[in-house]
Amino acid sequence: PQGDTNASLPSPLSNNSRQAAAVPHSLAAGRPAAMLRLRSSILAHLLLSPATSPPLSPLHRLLSAAAPAISTPTTGFAVEEYLVSTCGLTRAQALKASAKLSHLRSPAKPDAVLAFLAGIGLSAGDVAALVAKDPLFLCASVERTLAPVTAGLSGLGLSRSDISRLVSVTAGLFRHRSIVSNVQYCLPLLGSFENLLHAVRHGSSLVGSDLERVVKPNVALLQESGLGVCDIAKLCLNRPRLLSRNLERVQAALASAEALGVPRGSGMFRYAIEAVASFTEEKITARVDYLKKTFRWSDADVSIAVCKNPYLIVKSKESLQCRSEFLISEVGLEPAYLAQRPAMVCYSLEGRMRPRYHVVKFLKENGLLKRDPSYYTVFKESEKYFVDKFICPHKEAAPHLAEDYAAACGGEVPARFRFT
Repeated sequence: PQGDTNASLPSPLSNNSRQAAAVPHSLAAGRPAAMLRLRSSILAHLLLSPATSPPLSPLHRLLSAAAPAISTPTTGFAVEEYLVSTCGLTRAQALKASAKLSHLRSPAKPDAVLAFLAGIGLSAGDVAALVAKDPLFLCASVERTLAPVTAGLSGLGLSRSDISRLVSVTAGLFRHRSIVSNVQYCLPLLGSFENLLHAVRHGSSLVGSDLERVVKPNVALLQESGLGVCDIAKLCLNRPRLLSRNLERVQAALASAEALGVPRGSGMFRYAIEAVASFTEEKITARVDYLKKTFRWSDADVSIAVCKNPYLIVKSKESLQCRSEFLISEVGLEPAYLAQRPAMVCYSLEGRMRPRYHVVKFLKENGLLKRDPSYYTVFKESEKYFVDKFICPHKEAAPHLAEDYAAACGGEVPARFRFT
């Protein structure tokens, strides 16, 4: 728009301002919904419209003009009550949050922040969650921080919806202008905004870490170890905190992965890093010892197994024990056989292996198999393959087999699957 911005604003703004200034303090403190909606709409237009240039000066004038309508006496602002009635926090949340906002003497700045959040599309529930997580967000400067950050992210191609979701998951990190350069770097690294959002939502501080001293050196180290950009993206999605750790901890994770017997540059190295990223060297050693004891593996066996499937390291002791009892004691597989095929140790026991074992055992007991199948094949193949291979050919000889198999997958043991 050309000319003076104030002159182009709808006339109801000045009318509402005069009306709000004239009502009693108790009503002014409530900030009528129509006033907030109007200010939110104007703020959103100023912040996000590409035709507005520059947005900051009109925004400053707007907030200054609106200030009389939202001001309260400097000694009468009840922060806790404001957090409950205006921000939607519970009384307990408001009590905790108000300790960080005790310096506020007026709702002017919080009102501007709430109008900004409404303008970029945050719901009342999102706003309440954000304020409860980061009360100081209400003290951020819309003009000096939030508006420039929003404009910067919009310039990277993020939509208003993208920005509102990013605000919700980053909270206080959004109050720092460095978030724009971090997002600009991480978007191509992770491949998409959805991947970035996933990483941040699951604990990554990528958008708040120092790019030059933390993130970029970690990425360079991983690339030197043979990981490509796609590998780093997948690694970050599964271990979102890895790239925001200090360089020494990432180096330690690489060394631990290599110590498992997985060479750098191999296709399994990324999985090995994922497996050990959250463990100390002592814990990794203890896990390897437990695998040897539980599956009766020699040093060579456990080295083969872990090198082929590093995720064995992260399986719970209870899970490993149950699979050992089933695969070795019940099915009768040899420990060395399992070491060469460690994926079997990671399949679902109750939802996959046990029901399929019941079917194969039934077929063998009733002479319906010409030869014993490989249990590795039985357990690893897709559901469609298993049904086509072991159930469909026996519809006439065993008409209830499909029904019994479905029951076994649901946790039952049908009478026809019980053998003495």
